[in-house]
Amino acid sequence: MDIAELTAEQFTSREGPPFDTDHLDRLMDEAGLDVLVINSKHNVQYLLGGYRFFFFDAMDAIGVSRYLPVIVYAKGRAQDSGYIGNTMESYERDLGKFWMPSVQTKSWTSQTSAELAVDHIRKLGLETRRIGVEMAFLPADAFLVLQNGLPGAKFADALLPLERLRAVKSPRELKLLREASEKVVDSMMAVISTHGPGSSKRQMVEALKREEVARGMTFEYCLITAGQSHNRAPSDQIWQQGEVMSIDSGGNYKGYIGDVCRMGILGEPDSELIDLLGEIDAIQMAARQPIKAKARGGDVFSPALAILDRSLHKAYTHFTAHGMGIISHEAPRLTSNGFVPYPGYDEDRPLQTGMVISIETTMLHPTRGYIKLEDTVAVTETGWTGFGDGGRGWNRGGAAK
Repeated sequence: MDIAELTAEQFTSREGPPFDTDHLDRLMDEAGLDVLVINSKHNVQYLLGGYRFFFFDAMDAIGVSRYLPVIVYAKGRAQDSGYIGNTMESYERDLGKFWMPSVQTKSWTSQTSAELAVDHIRKLGLETRRIGVEMAFLPADAFLVLQNGLPGAKFADALLPLERLRAVKSPRELKLLREASEKVVDSMMAVISTHGPGSSKRQMVEALKREEVARGMTFEYCLITAGQSHNRAPSDQIWQQGEVMSIDSGGNYKGYIGDVCRMGILGEPDSELIDLLGEIDAIQMAARQPIKAKARGGDVFSPALAILDRSLHKAYTHFTAHGMGIISHEAPRLTSNGFVPYPGYDEDRPLQTGMVISIETTMLHPTRGYIKLEDTVAVTETGWTGFGDGGRGWNRGGAAK
């Protein structure tokens, strides 16, 4: 079943898996995996069509352990999938939030979740097969339960097949990512336009949080600078007349990240500032040129770096690009030399329609401050489309608050 074919109502019903099970089976076959034990919030969310249990949305810890949702998925046997959740998720089960026939809502600890996963795998007769787990997200006590309960199994990391499953976004996901980006930009414009001399970075971050929440988002973070400083932490530093400000924020909208950076200024930008942001804009737009389905992933860097290599500011300017979606820095992984370290799996592979890429150029100017643009674009058959492309110039600050 193709995720793109399902309606919003079907995403939270028992009508079937809200993802392409044949695709996942092929990815598991390529990875040599027979069973998946999935417990990260982002992958559970994806495989359940956007579901996150509201009670543990902000924090996993409770009592002496933690919330650990688990999906058990066997290759070629989607109908035998099982979900293991917290006792209070029985309420969600009654509302039809789970598509799998086996739903056990009786866990208050990570060990109990693992024990129930072991039982489910044994009932499927797969206790000696190759099992994929999320090594970076599986608690040690839960992994020990799996190892002890399934001594004949071989365990491997399931990161790659699960990441590749999420790499191409459905029309529904693309709509959410567009809305997420637009809502973050709109929030930034509202904050910049209503804050002026005397406003602190901390005050502006709090205002941004309110703006994002008012637009139906979950505020995740804001990296903010003012004046000549390159320090991006919220603080009591005051935004002064004539100073620049960068606001880089991630807001979560229905499980998808809007992550953009925009620039503000108190007063009017002088010719140097216009040129500096213009150069960053030129790098950003050049990076979009190669983007289209079947283009080599790493080619996103070539035209951007060509401009940067000729720049008088190249010593303190950095360009990068990475995938976006349920998490920041997901597939496509376009470089092995990014700020966030991981291998560039997609550098020499073709881009696919529906992939989403974040493009960012950062200048740490020694006298004018931190100047940056970060944009989000989606890959199409013939090129790209930008999400949340407003406010990419110098945005004027407003009255003091």
